[in-house]
Amino acid sequence: MFAHSQLGIVARTSEVVPGRLRVPAWARLESGRVTDLRAALERVLPSVRADLERLVRIPSVEMDPGAADDVQASAEAVADLARGSGAAEVEILSVPDGAPAVIAHWPAPHGAPMVLLYAHHDVQPTGDVAEWTSPPFEPTERGGRLYGRGAADDKAGIMAHVAALRAHEGRPPVGVTLFVEGEEEDGSPTLAGFLETYGDRLVADAIVVADSVNWTLDTPSLTTSLRGLVDCYVEIRVLDHAVHSGMFGGPVIDALTSLCRLLATLHDAQGDVAVPGLVRRAAKDVDYPEARYRAEAGVLDGVRLSGSGSVGDRLWTGPALSVVALDATRVADAANVLVPAARAKVSLRLGAGDDPRAAMNALTDHLRTHAEFGAQVTITEGSLAAPCELDTDNAAYAAARDVFTEAFGRAPVEIGLGGSVPFIAEFATAFPDAAILVTGVEDPDSRAHGVDESLHLGQFAKVCLAETLLLDRLANGR
Repeated sequence: MFAHSQLGIVARTSEVVPGRLRVPAWARLESGRVTDLRAALERVLPSVRADLERLVRIPSVEMDPGAADDVQASAEAVADLARGSGAAEVEILSVPDGAPAVIAHWPAPHGAPMVLLYAHHDVQPTGDVAEWTSPPFEPTERGGRLYGRGAADDKAGIMAHVAALRAHEGRPPVGVTLFVEGEEEDGSPTLAGFLETYGDRLVADAIVVADSVNWTLDTPSLTTSLRGLVDCYVEIRVLDHAVHSGMFGGPVIDALTSLCRLLATLHDAQGDVAVPGLVRRAAKDVDYPEARYRAEAGVLDGVRLSGSGSVGDRLWTGPALSVVALDATRVADAANVLVPAARAKVSLRLGAGDDPRAAMNALTDHLRTHAEFGAQVTITEGSLAAPCELDTDNAAYAAARDVFTEAFGRAPVEIGLGGSVPFIAEFATAFPDAAILVTGVEDPDSRAHGVDESLHLGQFAKVCLAETLLLDRLANGR
């Protein structure tokens, strides 16, 4: 167990109260040390870039059952990177039905804290490959950006950690545990079991999660709240087989139309989520102009924004519900028949303070009670991930603000994240005394999860510098 009172984080055997220390006396970085670490990072960045491209070439889509070998290969590649960066111990671990995760250790120098560096090596499916400007698993640079699936989310997060370790020549000034999981994009379904089995390997005083977004290309951000997530599959069945739409149409509404009518009840006339019982809170006072949101999200001209409250309220702290997939007859295969069954995947993001189990119950109850004309409804539950709010009143967070200010030349903005990183809520519960820092490797134009995902290479270098400086600051108290 650790008691590093200079961090003001754990202090399990001291009288220091976690999260209540003043900003330490080392509030300004020593310019000579910063210069040395900048130079060290510059030396390793070419190898970091090359290894990021190698990772992107591995199609580690864990949600695809046919990609198991690729996911294993991805884990092995990460393990090799850890060994090459000086790790004293490297393991590839999993629990039943889980994806391979990598845990690597760099022992702590005497009196130094332990820092856990988190990222994930699995990636989202590509969607229609024909829509990509360049092949999704062939990293391609255009206009200072590296394009490819996972180039930003989250193989850049892995390589930001590796960059910091290499800049410190494989001998970081703090103890480091690198934890790279392999099923984050699938909602981390076995993470709780993984922590129960292997959590003793992951105990740390501070955790750095490199899986969020920066405010702009030039302004960093630190994420202080994340939405949770529940999703499910809903199937509507009205016939035991397809029948001629002319001979039998009229007395019964086909399954696809019935499903569309059901899904339409999930929002009210203003566009707010209509599922009762969900939590909605006000977001932090951050100015996010509607015009900027429209531009960054690619909202088409004439499309009005839905819902109520500020953009931040709707994006970060309130519920958001989307139909993310449909199983129905393709247009190219359509015949004039009544469709007997149709299925959709419904994804619900949860605001801070909501309970994922209660939210899942509310969503499934709504779907069951709003199906019309006695249609048979089958619901299969999917992911559950809790939202969380992070403590920012600790010395590690103050150190993070300083190093990102140093790396970017301007102070970070505190933001919420509309997405979910299930690991964070799970870890906050499992290790309540650890400070959690959520940093960004993406920018508003990274298009994570979408077509032409990319990483801005100039911003990535700044993130790598910030993490390099952070390890030094947490160790030495400058």
